[in-house]
Amino acid sequence: MSKKYTKIINGHIITPYRTIKNGELLIADGKVEAVSNGEIAVPGAEIIDAKGAYVSPGFIDIHVHGGGGADFMDDDARAFLKVAETHARFGTTAMLPTVLTSTKSEIIRSLAVYEQAAATHVAGARFLGVHIEGPYFSMEQRGAQDPRYIRDPDPAEYLDILNSSSSIKRWSVAPERDGAIPFGDVLRERGILPSIAHTDALYSDVIQAFEHGYSLATHLYSAMSGVTRRNAFRYGGVVESAYLIDEMDVEIIADGRHLPVELLQLVYKIKGPDRIALITDAMRAAAMPEGPSTLGSLTDGIAVLVEDSVAKLPDRSAFAGSTATTDRLVRTLVEEAGIPLVDAVRMMTATPARILGADRIIGTLVAGKAADIVIFDEHINIKMTMVKGEVVYLNDKDSSMIIHKKEVAS
Repeated sequence: MSKKYTKIINGHIITPYRTIKNGELLIADGKVEAVSNGEIAVPGAEIIDAKGAYVSPGFIDIHVHGGGGADFMDDDARAFLKVAETHARFGTTAMLPTVLTSTKSEIIRSLAVYEQAAATHVAGARFLGVHIEGPYFSMEQRGAQDPRYIRDPDPAEYLDILNSSSSIKRWSVAPERDGAIPFGDVLRERGILPSIAHTDALYSDVIQAFEHGYSLATHLYSAMSGVTRRNAFRYGGVVESAYLIDEMDVEIIADGRHLPVELLQLVYKIKGPDRIALITDAMRAAAMPEGPSTLGSLTDGIAVLVEDSVAKLPDRSAFAGSTATTDRLVRTLVEEAGIPLVDAVRMMTATPARILGADRIIGTLVAGKAADIVIFDEHINIKMTMVKGEVVYLNDKDSSMIIHKKEVAS
């Protein structure tokens, strides 16, 4: 069977460390075949004219709860598909669906629904597995996590959850909880990424956790300890630990709300783009009108209020989730924080792919990797999103980018 070729022309192609001006990119059967700063002659290729826009690896969101009015805890496979289709409109080509603190049975049920959705998934961003956020958290740093279900890691519980599904790729935990350290060992043995979240840990706790596999700080600064006093003495918290441990990765909600510009610049200055993953942490209200919404499942979730482009607790005492999309994260870093586009894109593509161990197949535009691609203008407005070489979103204003007439030999 002959290969199906698609060629993207007239695009500024973002590679891991540079941008190729007016380059060409060739796709063959869903994978990147070649990237060039000159013409790639391929008779029979369908042509996509980027018209001077940027051609980037697809955006990878390793922490997302929902969007488009749906949530991954809605106990409905259609909700998963709705979220995948919604975020693809904003450049996301791969995502790690995240489930919240809840009962053991509800977590297991959500995993089963994920697997049902993954088996029927045909459009939108691809699924990379499941991230479990909770329930083993600090009560003091719970944020909008439901306090009814917060508890210590218990092997009798978490082994049942782990044995129920092979789709778990990441689990966020407060490392100071009793049982969290041996739990990290269990996760690491199973090839699951333990990450530090919703925690009041001290530097000594974090160092121990890091030695037992906790190599990622979940949404840095949000719901975690900084410098604190205990018995009059100051101690470094999780934030300082993440800076001091060079090998620790961090993720940030770069929506311009959860962290001000100066903190975005500080994280970038200290950790650098190879250790930072941008995440939306989006809940169901992403890409929806502002107003009342629900964090978590519609039947047992927490009421929130969406205003000022962020979700808040009803009393406005704290944020309760994000309504960001991945294009907004990149735009905020570039236009508000002054971070170079190549670095902002790397934090949205190559770095999260490496953190999840998926960098052999996605994350950069190099020959042999999947043709997960997003095309956007200078303001990070999404024109087209492709997953495995297939167009899953095309802005109506940019329909002329696709030249249906195939390239023919001269």
